Amino acid sequence: MAELLEILGKLLLAALLGGAIGYERERHGQAAGFRTNIIVATAACLLMLLSLYLTRRYGQASSGIAIRLDPSRIPSYTVAGMGFLGAGAIIKGKGKVKGLTTAAGLWLVNAIGLAVGMGAYAAAIVTTSISLVFLYVFRRLFRPSFVHDVYTVLTVSCRCPSERLDEITEILKRYNAEIQAVNFYYDLRRGIHTVKIRLRTTDDIPQARIIDEILLLENIETISWEEAPVP
Repeated sequence: MAELLEILGKLLLAALLGGAIGYERERHGQAAGFRTNIIVATAACLLMLLSLYLTRRYGQASSGIAIRLDPSRIPSYTVAGMGFLGAGAIIKGKGKVKGLTTAAGLWLVNAIGLAVGMGAYAAAIVTTSISLVFLYVFRRLFRPSFVHDVYTVLTVSCRCPSERLDEITEILKRYNAEIQAVNFYYDLRRGIHTVKIRLRTTDDIPQARIIDEILLLENIETISWEEAPVP
């Protein structure tokens, strides 16, 4: 009964610590959130318990039986297997990769579960606490101060003289948008000029304000602003 209670306590502690990190990911809108992290932490704890159980049960076999036991084999394969689950949480767009923190969090939760299964409770609790501090505090206090380069393509179509398109580039320059390439197109049948401008900006650029200024120009037909591949 005492051993059963210890196993139950370990599984519950692993689920609690994994859920704490999963709750933060869930609040951040990630698919691998509360339930996923609980499952990963609990499963890792169970696998660690299984590894220790096999070692304890068969490690005392008689000398007439040759059994080679490695208690680290199951945990090592568990860590390696987390790569597949973590890869599913990563989304790669044209200009950036998203989900790396969530993937790293799953790997971390897996390690926390293994630590609890091993009986390293203090290490598991301290690791969870440090991780939560960085996940919450860093994003809320320090993340806004980091400015990143963003590569985009602005496409504007209008029924206007080609000189009007120079006004668009002037608007962009006022907001310190670096123009890397400009391509002009003209539809003879419809009489529409189209300009595609590749830009390098920062992620705090006021896109809505720039679009509003462009729309104040006469005869603007369409505007699109989309992510571009990083050169």
